Amino acid sequence: MKGDYQELVDEISALLGAPATLENRDFGLIAFGAHDSDDDSAMDPVRTRSILTRKSTPAVRSWFEGFGITRATGPVRIPAAPDAGVFRDRICLPVRHRGVVLGYVWLLDAEPGPTHAQLAAAMEAATRIGGLLADEERAGADLSRELRAALTAERGWQYDMALAALRDTLGPDADGLHAVLCVSPWPDEDAPSARTVPGASALCTVPWRVPARPAAAGGPARRTAAGRSGGRTAGAAQDVGDGAGAVGGEADRGLGAGAGAGAGAGAGAGAGAPSTAEGARALAALVRLRSADNLAPATTAGGRLRSTAGDGAVTGVADPRRGLADLDAAWAEATAAARAATAQPGLGPLAEWSAIGPYRLLATLPLSAPDPAVRALLAPAHTELARTAEVFLDNAGQAGRTAAALGIHRQTLYYRLSRVEQLTGLDLDAGEDRLLLHMALKAAKL
Repeated sequence: MKGDYQELVDEISALLGAPATLENRDFGLIAFGAHDSDDDSAMDPVRTRSILTRKSTPAVRSWFEGFGITRATGPVRIPAAPDAGVFRDRICLPVRHRGVVLGYVWLLDAEPGPTHAQLAAAMEAATRIGGLLADEERAGADLSRELRAALTAERGWQYDMALAALRDTLGPDADGLHAVLCVSPWPDEDAPSARTVPGASALCTVPWRVPARPAAAGGPARRTAAGRSGGRTAGAAQDVGDGAGAVGGEADRGLGAGAGAGAGAGAGAGAGAPSTAEGARALAALVRLRSADNLAPATTAGGRLRSTAGDGAVTGVADPRRGLADLDAAWAEATAAARAATAQPGLGPLAEWSAIGPYRLLATLPLSAPDPAVRALLAPAHTELARTAEVFLDNAGQAGRTAAALGIHRQTLYYRLSRVEQLTGLDLDAGEDRLLLHMALKAAKL
């Protein structure tokens, strides 16, 4: 298809004796003619940016649309505007199909300019481009529908049918190597055309399911640290002396929302029974790869889609797969990576499933109330204590590294850890207790 566009753009360039550029109706670059002039003014900033970035700025789009190109049915001449970066006069050929504008062919204008017959021939080629764009748009709509059906169907005959329909629509691409992406949250708009995202075979929006963790029930921790002798942290609390009370009071007041208040995102495989926030959506993308050890096409597409989604959006990337047999598993990985990037900003804003560590496991577990041992620690009043415990465990229990990471004195660290043990009833010298606490703190962020 891309070759067909290029041939028609080259045909128009030859007809009018000027390099032509083809953009879709959103001003995304599709194809452009070769520029072989020695005149540097022929490459003004607007054309250069369009070719290098494959899109135009909103300001440039607004400027050109102000000349009525969205309504025009024939060539439109647009004068130069140096202040806007448009150094040369232009001719715009609207690309339409059945009355609907689908794109624009741009040419640099110069005296004496093309003849009426030349412009008529160029418009005939633009009409053929419109037919191609319409065909591709219809195919893209089909792909969006079929991809959405496959991602939202339950395993069973419905999933099998949706997958077969998607495979038929994709054709040979269905058996190729690809990666699945999840971009969340996605704004209240339809998925872009796959043509505007290099490497994308199909794009669609799906409901973004926000896990709602059941309310924690009351109940005591399984044991208390009171009376335990010989503990490192209990002794540390005595070493701090009267000054510890002030530190502890400040920590207990916290700095905002508790550790368990992190925003959840989409549900991965086996994530219990998540609820769907009103209007919340994610974008799913199927991106072609050349080799399993090079995710560059997926990360490039993910970055572009994330910039479209706006501030706060993250992208999760599943492991590469060949064929569509495990599409649902790939989508679960992509959503898990997106959830992890939301919970742990250090992983994002683009996170690969293979690099999210413990969240690979945690994102697949059924949601439930926090373990009784950590409920008190996850209260908003103990935010700083929860953070201290997590950093301590992230640093493999090394006090020096933890104190340095938190910017506190080692004795303050020991005091806070003793408070963590008192609140949870866990022994931070015991490996299984450390594991429970570490996983509970990570899971709370999901």
